[in-house]
Amino acid sequence: MSDLRITEAFLYMDYLCFRALCCKGPPPARPEYDLVCIGLTGSGKTSLLSKLCSESPDNVVSTTGFSIKAVPFQNAILNIKELGGADNIRKYWSRYYQGSQGVIFVLDSASSEDDLETARNELHSALQHPQLCTLPFLILANHQDKPAARSVQEVKKYFELEPLARGKRWILQPCSLDDMEALKDSFSQLINLLEEKDHEAVRM
Repeated sequence: MSDLRITEAFLYMDYLCFRALCCKGPPPARPEYDLVCIGLTGSGKTSLLSKLCSESPDNVVSTTGFSIKAVPFQNAILNIKELGGADNIRKYWSRYYQGSQGVIFVLDSASSEDDLETARNELHSALQHPQLCTLPFLILANHQDKPAARSVQEVKKYFELEPLARGKRWILQPCSLDDMEALKDSFSQLINLLEEKDHEAVRM
């Protein structure tokens, strides 16, 4: 190695030490991830995302088409595209999957048997869709504060998640608007999965 290259290497190491010790310079930019959020109407997607953005969920109106929210976390920013969950909109969900790096699926754990069956079918379809099947999934069993709410174990068994999602990156978590710490923790786990997928892509 030439003397010049050795000198440059030492200067760069000095710079790194200076940054570390003196905390000079701007903090590193947080990574951003583009996610798609799906679930039936009434599952609580809009309310949960509004609460995460510190917006009041009192006057929330169900999304009829799609909306995008940038949700900031300490170690990442999630650009979440929420798709409406009405019958006449769900057939168009796949048109909005392109470019997604992760999936949030919200289900109403206190819903009727018919709605739970519909949610199950939609989740199975998403888990097997070519544009989503390799992505990390965060599945939120919402409305855990309601008396009729199914437990996470009941949801896991009913949705047949173990055999269907084997080998995939997925998290199933209970949630409600009353427990924001648990909700934030769920998203932190999702961010960890997104970071792991990033690191794997770099190694390849």
